Amino acid sequence: MKRTLRGSKLKAKKDSGFMARMSSKAGRRVISRRRAKGRQRLAVV
Repeated sequence: MKRTLRGSKLKAKKDSGFMARMSSKAGRRVISRRRAKGRQRLAVV
């Protein structure tokens, strides 16, 4: 099975960057969970 991103930062940003997360309700939930956990980086790249 191939990995999702394969090192393309542009694709990573588009799929799972901060703005991509904030654009949907589920994505906002991801960000808030990561905030609650105390993650240094909230989104990839």
